[in-house]
Amino acid sequence: MNAPAAPRLKITEIFRSLQGEGDTVGFPTVFVRLTGCPLRCHYCDTAYAFGGGEWMSLDEIVTSVRAQGTRHVCVTGGEPLAQANCLPLLEQLCDAGLRVSLETSGALPVDQVDARVSRVVDVKTPDSGEAHRNLLDQLQVLGEGDQVKFVICSRSDYEWSRQLVRERNLADHTMVLFSPSHDQVAARDLAEWILADGLPVRLQVQLHKILWGNEPGR
Repeated sequence: MNAPAAPRLKITEIFRSLQGEGDTVGFPTVFVRLTGCPLRCHYCDTAYAFGGGEWMSLDEIVTSVRAQGTRHVCVTGGEPLAQANCLPLLEQLCDAGLRVSLETSGALPVDQVDARVSRVVDVKTPDSGEAHRNLLDQLQVLGEGDQVKFVICSRSDYEWSRQLVRERNLADHTMVLFSPSHDQVAARDLAEWILADGLPVRLQVQLHKILWGNEPGR
């Protein structure tokens, strides 16, 4: 009887760079970019990950990550949770002693993700074109080790996000990040709005874009 096939994932790229966002910004990090995404956000900068890619076993992925010699690893996409075997990959990466984060949209459940993983949930604002996909009740499962990110494309996006943060008391149980959409909102303007409203959120700019622009694999 043939042994069952090893679980696999379709991978667009695995590369080492500096983390450009979140609570580990600036740290050398290995990025595992999974292929495919069911969303089409207007500001997406990784459309090249929607198709193509190559199949790799979970063991091959973990071996490739460990060979980079970096403790931090970020599983991203596309939308990584669109592939069911993302969950066991996250578990294996944690078992390997790595500090693991997951970058995911707010459109798929995160409650089954290994508790050792830092979940970074990108809540879709109205100007993304995908706000109707948000699973807002999932935000309540996030804790101090997780993060909620809002990509702000306009003043109206900011006001929508401000209301959601306040209504759900998000900052009481997790880190909340406001990020200006590249070339749509000036970081200085967003900073002024946050200060004027006294919001308990963290302004973030995308360090990797400052350094390398939209160059894939950086």
